[in-house]
Amino acid sequence: MYLLLFLLWMIFNGRVTLEVFLFGVVICGWLYWFISKYMGYSYKDELRYAKKLPLYLKYAVVLVWEIFKANVDVIKIILSPKMEIEPAIVTFHTDLETDAAQVVLANSITLTPGTYTAVLEDGDYVVCALDKSKFGEGLNDSVFADQLRRLEGKK
Repeated sequence: MYLLLFLLWMIFNGRVTLEVFLFGVVICGWLYWFISKYMGYSYKDELRYAKKLPLYLKYAVVLVWEIFKANVDVIKIILSPKMEIEPAIVTFHTDLETDAAQVVLANSITLTPGTYTAVLEDGDYVVCALDKSKFGEGLNDSVFADQLRRLEGKK
């Protein structure tokens, strides 16, 4: 966190001088101390998140790949006007424990073309899907949910 604060200090300042560097060291040190003492932040949390960095990066790659695949499927639907589609409203429950993981799953579903998360309440999702067979099946067991379970430490 300290390094991130210091990096932001240097970027926002726009120049590198000894004075800017020393003020940055002092101000970022004080800010890190304040955050640690009064906001419950701990360097142990920082280390725990740093250990999971490869999982976060893998999730980002999976998300981009799934968005690409869904874009191709939606383009096929648009360019094939005779193709029969079956729009559907799909409901499912997830076993993700943290609110953050549930929201990330809902946002990932919404970011993927062809689906929209309409409701998220206590792990229960209501998703509108453009085509039930392509976009609406297996949302609880999707690659997004699997990756988020790994981030929670379940797998």
